[in-house]
Amino acid sequence: MEIRYRRKHFAGVLGLSESQLSEVDRRLNSGREQEPPEFYTPGDLSAYRRALGRHPTPQPLRRQLFLNFKGGTGKTSLSVAYAYRLAEMGHRVLLLDLDSQGHATQHLGIDGEACELTLHDVLAHKVPIAEAAVSTSLAEFDLVPANLGMSTIDMALMPMAGREYKLRKALEPVSDRYEFVVMDAPPSFGLLNLNALMAADDLLVPVLPDFLSFHGLKLLFETVAELEEDLGHTMRRIHIILNQYSPTTRIAREARRALEDHYPEFLTQTIVRQSTKFAQASSEGVPICVFAPGRKGAEDVDSLIAEVLSGSSEGAKERIS
Repeated sequence: MEIRYRRKHFAGVLGLSESQLSEVDRRLNSGREQEPPEFYTPGDLSAYRRALGRHPTPQPLRRQLFLNFKGGTGKTSLSVAYAYRLAEMGHRVLLLDLDSQGHATQHLGIDGEACELTLHDVLAHKVPIAEAAVSTSLAEFDLVPANLGMSTIDMALMPMAGREYKLRKALEPVSDRYEFVVMDAPPSFGLLNLNALMAADDLLVPVLPDFLSFHGLKLLFETVAELEEDLGHTMRRIHIILNQYSPTTRIAREARRALEDHYPEFLTQTIVRQSTKFAQASSEGVPICVFAPGRKGAEDVDSLIAEVLSGSSEGAKERIS
């Protein structure tokens, strides 16, 4: 499905009224009077930002990893929505799809199997990450795709010297090109996710409001502590995000209270509420902020971004140890 913005939404993303948008339309059309368009593209959004000089305050590079060792937590839908919304706001974003199923790639309407280069080529064959990056229709947003070829990446990395640092080193040449590198990782532990953890500044952990999520959290925190002890790598920030939450069930309410009791220093104030729009947006290959702007899913992503960028949940080293 092609990403398109309705006029009112497009104006809102740029922080304009519709009358102000009409003035910009005329300016960009050399003053010619013509019927204002009903729809705009992501490319239009980038072009209008450049024309207006409306860009957010540049951020120092933050490499952010979405990971949970338990599957089915809605991690990919959330990470894609988060990354795309940052780019839509005007930040320069690179999304890395680390999963051999290529779901993050698919969520953006891109066929990973048709991509000539993927993250596998970057890690296994030293292809520069800039060559593997796929430009999207939004100029601020690039993707390094994945496909089934990623399923062999751990075997490819195994014999390499310094194998746990391959991703971090691959990202160094593009560190001045992006403000955010967002990584969507599969729910497993191996050399690929070890690379992702070693490359990340921030760890974002989506969890469902059920007690099965706690086992995955325990394993993840044990792994992070071991990385600090054995490899000297400390996460700058850790955020646990309660995802797909509905207060109508007792188990969800009890799981929330348990998270608040056991992980209060990491749990975000933002709760991503249960929303069928997220699943619909994913199936259409459109981020939630475009598919259903103004609805609770999009609102929660905005709230999460604001909270994460505020720098809360810092001091991860002291709180893990």
